[in-house]
Amino acid sequence: MLKTRRSESNQKIKDRISNKLNGINIQSRNYIKDIITLINKEIGVNKVLSILLFGSQRAKNKQDITKISDCDLLIIFKDRVSNHHIKEIEKYFITLEIKHNFREYSDHFSKKVLGVISQTTGIFMSHFLTKRRYWEEVIFHKIFRVNKLFSSIFAPRKIVLGNVLINSTLLYGDDLREKIRPRIQISFPEMLRSTVMNLMISLFSLAISFLKNLNPTKYQLESIKWALKASNYYCYRDSEDLKKITERFILFEKQKKQQKARNFYSEFLQLRRSPRNNMNFMIRCPIRLVKIHINALSFKKLVKRIERYKIPSKRIEPAIPDHTFPINF
Repeated sequence: MLKTRRSESNQKIKDRISNKLNGINIQSRNYIKDIITLINKEIGVNKVLSILLFGSQRAKNKQDITKISDCDLLIIFKDRVSNHHIKEIEKYFITLEIKHNFREYSDHFSKKVLGVISQTTGIFMSHFLTKRRYWEEVIFHKIFRVNKLFSSIFAPRKIVLGNVLINSTLLYGDDLREKIRPRIQISFPEMLRSTVMNLMISLFSLAISFLKNLNPTKYQLESIKWALKASNYYCYRDSEDLKKITERFILFEKQKKQQKARNFYSEFLQLRRSPRNNMNFMIRCPIRLVKIHINALSFKKLVKRIERYKIPSKRIEPAIPDHTFPINF
Protein backbone atom coordinates (compact mmCIF):
# COMPACT_ATOMS: atom_id res chain seq x y z
CA MET A 1 0.00 0.00 0.00
CA LEU A 2 2.76 2.43 1.02
CA LYS A 3 4.80 1.40 -2.04
CA THR A 4 1.80 2.07 -4.30
CA ARG A 5 1.24 5.52 -2.76
CA ARG A 6 4.90 6.41 -3.13
CA SER A 7 4.83 5.23 -6.76
CA GLU A 8 1.82 7.48 -7.41
CA SER A 9 3.60 10.35 -5.68
CA ASN A 10 6.67 9.82 -7.86
CA GLN A 11 4.56 9.94 -11.00
CA LYS A 12 2.71 13.12 -9.92
CA ILE A 13 5.97 14.90 -9.16
CA LYS A 14 7.55 13.73 -12.42
CA ASP A 15 4.52 14.95 -14.37
CA ARG A 16 4.69 18.34 -12.64
CA ILE A 17 8.42 18.67 -13.33
CA SER A 18 8.18 17.38 -16.92
CA ASN A 19 6.31 20.53 -17.95
CA LYS A 20 9.39 22.56 -16.98
CA LEU A 21 11.91 20.36 -18.79
CA ASN A 22 10.99 21.32 -22.35
CA GLY A 23 14.13 22.02 -24.35
CA ILE A 24 16.38 20.02 -22.03
CA ASN A 25 18.09 17.00 -23.56
CA ILE A 26 16.97 13.42 -22.86
CA GLN A 27 20.08 12.65 -20.80
CA SER A 28 19.38 15.42 -18.30
CA ARG A 29 15.64 14.76 -18.27
CA ASN A 30 16.11 11.11 -17.35
CA TYR A 31 18.71 12.00 -14.74
CA ILE A 32 16.36 14.48 -13.04
CA LYS A 33 13.49 11.98 -13.03
CA ASP A 34 15.72 9.34 -11.43
CA ILE A 35 16.82 11.90 -8.82
CA ILE A 36 13.18 12.52 -7.87
CA THR A 37 12.53 8.79 -7.51
CA LEU A 38 15.66 8.40 -5.38
CA ILE A 39 14.77 11.27 -3.05
CA ASN A 40 11.23 10.01 -2.57
CA LYS A 41 12.45 6.49 -1.84
CA GLU A 42 15.30 7.34 0.54
CA ILE A 43 14.14 10.46 2.34
CA GLY A 44 10.67 11.46 1.16
CA VAL A 45 10.01 14.30 -1.24
CA ASN A 46 7.95 16.04 1.47
CA LYS A 47 11.28 16.92 3.12
CA VAL A 48 12.41 18.84 0.03
CA LEU A 49 11.65 22.57 -0.01
CA SER A 50 12.94 23.48 -3.43
CA ILE A 51 14.70 22.08 -6.52
CA LEU A 52 16.46 24.46 -8.90
CA LEU A 53 17.99 23.67 -12.27
CA PHE A 54 20.70 26.14 -13.25
CA GLY A 55 23.64 26.47 -15.62
CA SER A 56 23.89 25.49 -19.27
CA GLN A 57 21.18 22.81 -19.13
CA ARG A 58 18.55 25.46 -18.45
CA ALA A 59 16.21 25.66 -21.46
CA LYS A 60 17.05 29.32 -22.21
CA ASN A 61 20.68 28.47 -22.93
CA LYS A 62 20.30 25.54 -25.33
CA GLN A 63 23.29 26.79 -27.35
CA ASP A 64 25.54 26.25 -24.34
CA ILE A 65 24.71 22.55 -23.95
CA THR A 66 27.73 20.56 -25.14
CA LYS A 67 29.41 17.22 -24.54
CA ILE A 68 31.19 18.59 -21.48
CA SER A 69 28.08 20.19 -19.95
CA ASP A 70 26.90 18.84 -16.63
CA CYS A 71 23.39 19.06 -15.15
CA ASP A 72 23.42 21.49 -12.25
CA LEU A 73 20.73 20.71 -9.69
CA LEU A 74 20.42 22.54 -6.38
CA ILE A 75 18.21 20.70 -3.91
CA ILE A 76 17.23 22.52 -0.71
CA PHE A 77 16.02 20.28 2.13
CA LYS A 78 14.09 21.27 5.22
CA ASP A 79 16.26 22.02 8.24
CA ARG A 80 15.08 18.96 10.12
CA VAL A 81 16.89 16.68 7.65
CA SER A 82 20.20 15.72 9.26
CA ASN A 83 23.58 16.36 7.64
CA HIS A 84 24.35 12.67 8.08
CA HIS A 85 21.25 11.72 6.08
CA ILE A 86 22.22 14.14 3.30
CA LYS A 87 25.72 12.65 3.12
CA GLU A 88 24.28 9.15 2.94
CA ILE A 89 21.89 9.99 0.11
CA GLU A 90 24.68 11.76 -1.82
CA LYS A 91 26.36 8.40 -2.47
CA TYR A 92 23.34 7.42 -4.54
CA PHE A 93 23.45 10.74 -6.40
CA ILE A 94 27.00 9.97 -7.51
CA THR A 95 25.86 6.55 -8.75
CA LEU A 96 23.15 8.24 -10.83
CA GLU A 97 25.68 10.69 -12.29
CA ILE A 98 27.75 7.70 -13.48
CA LYS A 99 24.64 5.96 -14.82
CA HIS A 100 23.64 9.01 -16.88
CA ASN A 101 27.21 9.78 -18.06
CA PHE A 102 27.66 12.99 -16.08
CA ARG A 103 30.55 11.41 -14.20
CA GLU A 104 33.11 8.84 -15.31
CA TYR A 105 33.80 5.88 -13.05
CA SER A 106 37.42 4.79 -12.88
CA ASP A 107 39.73 2.98 -10.44
CA HIS A 108 42.71 4.84 -11.87
CA PHE A 109 44.51 6.86 -9.16
CA SER A 110 44.70 10.06 -11.24
CA LYS A 111 40.97 9.93 -11.96
CA LYS A 112 40.24 9.51 -8.26
CA VAL A 113 42.39 12.57 -7.51
CA LEU A 114 40.38 14.56 -10.07
CA GLY A 115 37.21 13.35 -8.36
CA VAL A 116 38.43 14.75 -5.05
CA ILE A 117 39.31 18.07 -6.76
CA SER A 118 35.83 18.22 -8.29
CA GLN A 119 34.25 17.59 -4.89
CA THR A 120 36.45 20.28 -3.31
CA THR A 121 35.82 22.98 -5.91
CA GLY A 122 32.37 22.04 -7.26
CA ILE A 123 33.68 21.88 -10.84
CA PHE A 124 31.87 19.31 -13.03
CA MET A 125 29.47 18.43 -10.21
CA SER A 126 25.86 17.79 -11.21
CA HIS A 127 24.18 18.00 -7.82
CA PHE A 128 24.34 20.25 -4.78
CA LEU A 129 22.46 19.31 -1.61
CA THR A 130 21.86 21.85 1.11
CA LYS A 131 19.40 22.96 3.79
CA ARG A 132 17.14 25.98 4.08
CA ARG A 133 19.19 27.61 6.86
CA TYR A 134 22.41 27.48 4.84
CA TRP A 135 20.64 28.94 1.80
CA GLU A 136 18.97 31.82 3.63
CA GLU A 137 22.16 32.65 5.56
CA VAL A 138 24.18 32.46 2.29
CA ILE A 139 26.76 30.03 3.70
CA PHE A 140 28.50 29.27 0.42
CA HIS A 141 30.51 26.17 1.35
CA LYS A 142 27.40 24.62 2.93
CA ILE A 143 25.24 25.38 -0.10
CA PHE A 144 27.64 23.85 -2.63
CA ARG A 145 29.33 21.42 -0.20
CA VAL A 146 32.83 22.52 -1.17
CA ASN A 147 35.97 22.98 0.90
CA LYS A 148 35.43 25.79 3.41
CA LEU A 149 39.00 27.19 3.32
CA PHE A 150 39.27 27.02 -0.47
CA SER A 151 35.90 28.69 -1.03
CA SER A 152 36.53 31.46 1.52
CA ILE A 153 39.84 32.42 -0.12
CA PHE A 154 39.34 31.77 -3.82
CA ALA A 155 35.66 31.29 -4.72
CA PRO A 156 33.80 34.35 -6.13
CA ARG A 157 30.87 33.43 -3.91
CA LYS A 158 28.48 36.29 -4.67
CA ILE A 159 29.09 36.04 -8.42
CA VAL A 160 28.33 32.30 -8.41
CA LEU A 161 25.16 32.80 -6.39
CA GLY A 162 24.14 35.78 -8.54
CA ASN A 163 24.44 33.60 -11.64
CA VAL A 164 22.32 30.92 -9.99
CA LEU A 165 19.60 33.48 -9.20
CA ILE A 166 19.30 34.83 -12.75
CA ASN A 167 20.06 31.62 -14.61
CA SER A 168 17.86 29.05 -12.92
CA THR A 169 14.48 27.40 -13.28
CA LEU A 170 12.33 26.31 -10.35
CA LEU A 171 11.51 22.64 -10.93
CA TYR A 172 9.76 21.85 -7.67
CA GLY A 173 8.64 23.41 -4.40
CA ASP A 174 8.97 26.95 -3.05
CA ASP A 175 10.86 29.68 -4.84
CA LEU A 176 13.50 30.70 -2.27
CA ARG A 177 15.59 32.81 -4.66
CA GLU A 178 14.16 36.13 -3.50
CA LYS A 179 15.18 35.31 0.07
CA ILE A 180 18.85 35.92 -0.71
CA ARG A 181 18.74 38.34 -3.66
CA PRO A 182 19.20 41.50 -1.51
CA ARG A 183 22.38 40.02 -0.04
CA ILE A 184 24.09 39.45 -3.40
CA GLN A 185 26.26 42.55 -3.87
CA ILE A 186 29.17 42.15 -6.30
CA SER A 187 32.41 43.91 -5.36
CA PHE A 188 35.91 44.37 -6.76
CA PRO A 189 37.40 41.64 -4.47
CA GLU A 190 34.90 39.18 -5.96
CA MET A 191 36.42 39.76 -9.39
CA LEU A 192 39.92 39.28 -8.01
CA ARG A 193 38.86 35.93 -6.55
CA SER A 194 37.32 34.97 -9.88
CA THR A 195 40.59 35.81 -11.66
CA VAL A 196 42.70 33.79 -9.23
CA MET A 197 40.39 30.76 -9.10
CA ASN A 198 39.99 30.46 -12.87
CA LEU A 199 43.70 31.05 -13.38
CA MET A 200 44.43 28.21 -10.96
CA ILE A 201 42.15 25.88 -12.92
CA SER A 202 43.78 26.99 -16.18
CA LEU A 203 47.33 26.40 -14.89
CA PHE A 204 46.26 23.06 -13.39
CA SER A 205 44.98 22.07 -16.83
CA LEU A 206 48.38 22.90 -18.34
CA ALA A 207 50.13 20.94 -15.59
CA ILE A 208 48.22 17.75 -16.49
CA SER A 209 48.29 18.40 -20.26
CA PHE A 210 50.60 15.42 -20.84
CA LEU A 211 47.98 13.09 -19.32
CA LYS A 212 45.66 12.85 -22.31
CA ASN A 213 43.38 10.30 -20.60
CA LEU A 214 42.36 12.99 -18.08
CA ASN A 215 41.04 15.24 -20.85
CA PRO A 216 42.86 18.38 -19.61
CA THR A 217 41.27 20.58 -22.28
CA LYS A 218 37.85 20.37 -20.60
CA TYR A 219 39.27 22.03 -17.46
CA GLN A 220 40.73 24.79 -19.60
CA LEU A 221 37.40 25.29 -21.35
CA GLU A 222 35.63 25.40 -17.99
CA SER A 223 37.99 28.10 -16.68
CA ILE A 224 37.34 30.29 -19.74
CA LYS A 225 33.58 29.70 -19.50
CA TRP A 226 33.41 30.75 -15.86
CA ALA A 227 35.70 33.72 -16.42
CA LEU A 228 33.31 34.93 -19.15
CA LYS A 229 30.19 34.20 -17.09
CA ALA A 230 31.55 35.92 -13.97
CA SER A 231 32.85 38.96 -15.85
CA ASN A 232 29.64 39.30 -17.86
CA TYR A 233 27.57 39.19 -14.66
CA TYR A 234 29.83 41.79 -13.06
CA CYS A 235 29.35 44.13 -16.03
CA TYR A 236 25.73 43.55 -17.06
CA ARG A 237 23.97 41.57 -14.30
CA ASP A 238 22.43 39.26 -16.90
CA SER A 239 22.98 35.71 -18.13
CA GLU A 240 23.27 35.53 -21.91
CA ASP A 241 24.51 32.49 -23.82
CA LEU A 242 28.26 32.17 -24.34
CA LYS A 243 28.16 33.28 -27.98
CA LYS A 244 26.53 36.57 -27.02
CA ILE A 245 28.98 37.06 -24.13
CA THR A 246 32.01 36.47 -26.36
CA GLU A 247 30.68 39.06 -28.82
CA ARG A 248 30.55 41.59 -25.98
CA PHE A 249 34.10 40.84 -24.91
CA ILE A 250 35.41 41.10 -28.46
CA LEU A 251 34.09 44.68 -28.53
CA PHE A 252 35.95 45.39 -25.28
CA GLU A 253 39.22 44.89 -27.17
CA LYS A 254 41.03 47.61 -29.09
CA GLN A 255 40.16 47.71 -32.78
CA LYS A 256 43.41 46.14 -33.98
CA LYS A 257 43.14 43.28 -31.46
CA GLN A 258 39.50 42.37 -32.07
CA GLN A 259 40.24 39.84 -34.81
CA LYS A 260 42.69 38.00 -32.58
CA ALA A 261 40.08 37.86 -29.81
CA ARG A 262 37.42 36.73 -32.30
CA ASN A 263 39.65 33.85 -33.44
CA PHE A 264 40.26 32.76 -29.85
CA TYR A 265 36.57 32.77 -28.87
CA SER A 266 35.58 31.03 -32.08
CA GLU A 267 38.06 28.26 -31.28
CA PHE A 268 36.78 28.16 -27.69
CA LEU A 269 33.15 27.64 -28.79
CA GLN A 270 34.20 25.02 -31.33
CA LEU A 271 36.19 23.06 -28.75
CA ARG A 272 33.20 23.10 -26.39
CA ARG A 273 31.11 21.48 -29.12
CA SER A 274 33.85 18.96 -30.05
CA PRO A 275 36.37 18.63 -27.20
CA ARG A 276 39.86 17.54 -28.18
CA ASN A 277 43.38 18.14 -26.92
CA ASN A 278 44.71 21.39 -28.38
CA MET A 279 47.96 22.53 -26.79
CA ASN A 280 48.17 25.74 -28.80
CA PHE A 281 44.78 26.85 -27.48
CA MET A 282 45.58 25.81 -23.91
CA ILE A 283 48.81 27.84 -23.79
CA ARG A 284 46.89 30.99 -24.78
CA CYS A 285 44.19 30.54 -22.13
CA PRO A 286 45.89 31.95 -18.98
CA ILE A 287 46.67 35.29 -20.67
CA ARG A 288 43.16 35.46 -22.12
CA LEU A 289 41.68 34.78 -18.68
CA VAL A 290 43.50 37.74 -17.20
CA LYS A 291 42.43 39.93 -20.14
CA ILE A 292 38.77 38.97 -19.69
CA HIS A 293 38.79 40.13 -16.07
CA ILE A 294 40.82 43.28 -16.76
CA ASN A 295 38.45 44.27 -19.56
CA ALA A 296 35.44 43.71 -17.29
CA LEU A 297 36.97 45.82 -14.50
CA SER A 298 37.87 48.59 -16.97
CA PHE A 299 34.37 48.60 -18.43
CA LYS A 300 32.75 48.82 -15.00
CA LYS A 301 35.12 51.60 -13.97
CA LEU A 302 34.23 53.57 -17.10
CA VAL A 303 30.50 53.11 -16.46
CA LYS A 304 30.87 54.36 -12.88
CA ARG A 305 32.87 57.39 -14.06
CA ILE A 306 30.18 58.30 -16.61
CA GLU A 307 27.47 57.98 -13.97
CA ARG A 308 29.46 60.14 -11.53
CA TYR A 309 29.88 63.01 -13.99
CA LYS A 310 26.46 62.71 -15.53
CA ILE A 311 24.80 66.16 -15.47
CA PRO A 312 21.42 65.90 -13.70
CA SER A 313 18.49 67.17 -15.73
CA LYS A 314 17.22 70.59 -14.68
CA ARG A 315 13.98 70.74 -12.76
CA ILE A 316 11.24 72.24 -14.89
CA GLU A 317 9.30 74.87 -12.98
CA PRO A 318 5.51 74.48 -13.17
CA ALA A 319 3.64 77.03 -15.27
CA ILE A 320 1.37 77.78 -12.29
CA PRO A 321 3.16 78.75 -9.07
CA ASP A 322 2.95 76.18 -6.30
CA HIS A 323 0.43 77.87 -3.93
CA THR A 324 -1.58 76.40 -1.17
CA PHE A 325 -5.19 75.98 -2.20
CA PRO A 326 -7.68 77.49 -1.82
CA ILE A 327 -6.08 80.84 -2.55
CA ASN A 328 -7.04 83.56 -0.07
CA PHE A 329 -7.50 87.10 -1.43
